[in-house]
Amino acid sequence: MNVDNQFMVSTYTLPNEVELKNRLVMAPMTNFSSNPDGTVSDAEVSYYARRSSGVSMVITACTYVTPNGKGFHGEFAGDKDEMIPSLSRLANAIKEQGAKAILQIFHGGRMCPPELVPNGEIVSASDVPAVSGGASTEEPDVKPRPLTEDEVEGIIKAFGDTTRRAIEAGYDGVEIHGANGYLIQQFFSPHSNRREDRYGGNLEKRMTFPLAIVDEVQRVVKEQATPEFIVGYRFSPEEPETPGITMGDTLKLVDTLANKGLTYLHVSISEFFSTARRGVEDTDKPRIEYLLETINNRVPLIGVGSIYSADEARKAFNTGVPLLALGRELIIDPDWVQKVAEDKEKEIITKIDKTKQKELVIPDPLWNAIIHTPGWFPGV
Repeated sequence: MNVDNQFMVSTYTLPNEVELKNRLVMAPMTNFSSNPDGTVSDAEVSYYARRSSGVSMVITACTYVTPNGKGFHGEFAGDKDEMIPSLSRLANAIKEQGAKAILQIFHGGRMCPPELVPNGEIVSASDVPAVSGGASTEEPDVKPRPLTEDEVEGIIKAFGDTTRRAIEAGYDGVEIHGANGYLIQQFFSPHSNRREDRYGGNLEKRMTFPLAIVDEVQRVVKEQATPEFIVGYRFSPEEPETPGITMGDTLKLVDTLANKGLTYLHVSISEFFSTARRGVEDTDKPRIEYLLETINNRVPLIGVGSIYSADEARKAFNTGVPLLALGRELIIDPDWVQKVAEDKEKEIITKIDKTKQKELVIPDPLWNAIIHTPGWFPGV
């Protein structure tokens, strides 16, 4: 094997002593392909199984923890016990191929389409509409309703309940989705959180909701799972809005999370080597470097962001990040990891082949989204 590739396919031991067979992870990606009743579809199971034999961990697309948290059409449900058999199907499909199965749990908050939530009522930390991406962006009359304190506590509990379902369904872990503008991030952000109770205010108070969810998930895991159960947390480093989350804000959050006994942290960025926008002294320095310095080996960080070739992966690992997630590239080439391991990196495909939907085992809704979104995937 290429000596330079040995590191990325070497084993890695997580803080809870779980050994990963390599340092490559499948990133969580929405696929819009679940059944209308919220169960996992056959096409979805096949899609995941096709991509689960090379990587060490597969982080699923997000599942919602309450009915008013459903953020996407074709999103599978984790909000009630009746969904445990469905969740189990997906966990088994991933694990049978040799990867750890990680269920990503979330609430969409103000990003939820009104037609997907009870009574069309979207909720958030405050009544501030989304600037982009949500229904409140496109329809000025659609404003999120601020959650009451009792409702906030109910959602915190719901994250714990869905964690219990993940344990019962046979998952190896959960990832708390605190990124990409969804409810957890909405509470952390000064743009979307204008509350004056204990869940809003200064930076420390805006951390209250995210940290309470971490505590509740960890409480359930301690009571119901073995020490091998993995708990990760995903975050987005910055927001473009003013006011909004800055890189400096995120470094304070990450510094706190690094002491929480989590199994890993997972940054969400579209470009691995992207630089900080504001809130730090040197805006030419890659965000990943700031994060690694702040974490200082207290917890593993999963890096991500437009990694397609083995050379790009090697450069990413050279920063010192211990784990790397591949998203779009595993859709383009499900055998990426195997090709690296077998010294066949020249055979890696880095552009989507628009004639090979069937061979790539990509469900119709995801395929249609890829083909009709120019610039999202290389080759489209």
